[in-house]
Amino acid sequence: MTVTTQAPASHIGLEQIEAAREVIKGRVVRTPTIAAPKLSELTGAEVYIKCENLQFTNSFKDRGALVKLASVSESEARRGVIAMSAGNHAQAVAYHARRLGIPATIVMPEHTPFVKVANTEAFGAEIILSGSGLYEAQTRAVEIAEQRGLVIVHPYDDPLIIAGQGTIALEVLEDVPDLDMIVVPVGGGGLIAGNAIALHALKPSLAVIGVSSAACPSMHAALTGEAVVCSEQTLADGIAVKAPGKLTLPIVKALVSRIMLVDEPAIERAICALLTSQKIVAEGAGAASLAALLTEPEQFRGRKLCLYLSGGNIDPRMLASVVVRGLERDGKIVSLRLTITDQPGVLGRVATILGTSGANILEVFHRRTLLDVPARGATLDLMIETKDKAHALQAISKLETEGFQVSRLEGWGGRVIGAR
Repeated sequence: MTVTTQAPASHIGLEQIEAAREVIKGRVVRTPTIAAPKLSELTGAEVYIKCENLQFTNSFKDRGALVKLASVSESEARRGVIAMSAGNHAQAVAYHARRLGIPATIVMPEHTPFVKVANTEAFGAEIILSGSGLYEAQTRAVEIAEQRGLVIVHPYDDPLIIAGQGTIALEVLEDVPDLDMIVVPVGGGGLIAGNAIALHALKPSLAVIGVSSAACPSMHAALTGEAVVCSEQTLADGIAVKAPGKLTLPIVKALVSRIMLVDEPAIERAICALLTSQKIVAEGAGAASLAALLTEPEQFRGRKLCLYLSGGNIDPRMLASVVVRGLERDGKIVSLRLTITDQPGVLGRVATILGTSGANILEVFHRRTLLDVPARGATLDLMIETKDKAHALQAISKLETEGFQVSRLEGWGGRVIGAR
C-alpha cells in the first residue's frame, strides 16, 4: 500500500494558510497574544506572548493536526491514520481524530514522559512505543502505515501541517500589527516555516528568529553544514528532532533571519520566569523563545516582539524540580553543611541564629557516622529559605560569627562547593 502524500512545498503560500484558517475556525482555540510587561522589564524588549499553551491539548499542534485530518477521504478515514510523536503532536492527532471519528495509531519513542503517553491514550488512540527517538518511531510508523493502508500525519514535514501552523501568524498580526520580530521554537521546522511564509507575504520587514536547543541543534546544523549530535538530556524534548524536514528546511533557509541555540540553564530560567512573572506554565520547548532573550538580551533590546509559547505540556515532577533549582540558582533556597560538636543544644543554637537572621529552615539532616568528621562531632545539612543571595550570605555570616564551620552544597544533599 502506498503511503498517502501531499502537494510539494512550493504549493504552500498565504492562500493555503488562509484556507487552513477556515478549516480550524471554531474548532481550535483562537489563542490570545498578551503583553508581558514584567518580561519586557527583565529583557529590555517590548515583549508579547502568543499563548498556544491554551489550546485544548496545550500546544500549537492542534492546528496542523486538524487541517491534515480534515483533508482525508472517507475511505482513508475508515482505515485510519498514524502519527509519530514524542507527545504534543500525538495528543493533537489523537484528540482531533476522535472528534472526527477516525481511528488513530500513535508511535511514540520508548522513553516518552508518562504524562504525554497517558494523555494520548485518554483520547482513545492506539499507542505503540518503539525506538529511542522520533527517527526510530517514524521508521516504525511508516512500516505500519504500509501494512495497514493508513494515512501518515507527519508532525512537521507536510504542506497541510505547515499551513495549519502558519495560521498563528495571521492571529498575531491581527493582535499586534506593528511588531518588529517574532521568536519561534524550532524542531523539525513546521511551526516556523508556516509562520515565516505568512509573515513574508503580509509583512516582509518583520524578522523571524528561530530558537533550538543546543542539545539537539539539527536545524542550525543543517543550515550551517555542521555535523549534528543530539542528546536526549534536554528539557526541550518537543524540539529535540534529529533532522529537519525536507519541506521545511528550504523555507527556513529562505525566510528565517537566524536560528539561535540556547542551553539547558537558559531554558530552566525561562520556564521559571514565565511561571513567576506571568503565571504561565510552559514546557521546555515552549520556553525556548524566552530563553533566547535571556541568553542574548542585547540582540532584542528595544525591539517590539512576540514570543511563541508553543506548548505547556511539562511533567509536574519536572516542573517542580525546575522551580526548586531556579530558587536555588537565585539564592532563595540555599543548601548548607555545618560541622558541629555532638552536644545537647547545638541544633537549637543553629535554629535560633537562622531564625533571628530571618531565614526559614526547610529541611534538616543530622549525621554522626561520617568518617571525615571527629568521633565527637557531626555534620548538619540544612536547606534554608532566604529573600535573595545577599540575605543568604548574611545568614551564613551569622553562623560563622558564632563559630560554626559552614560550606555551601550544590543542591540538596549535593557536593560541597566551598565556604559560601
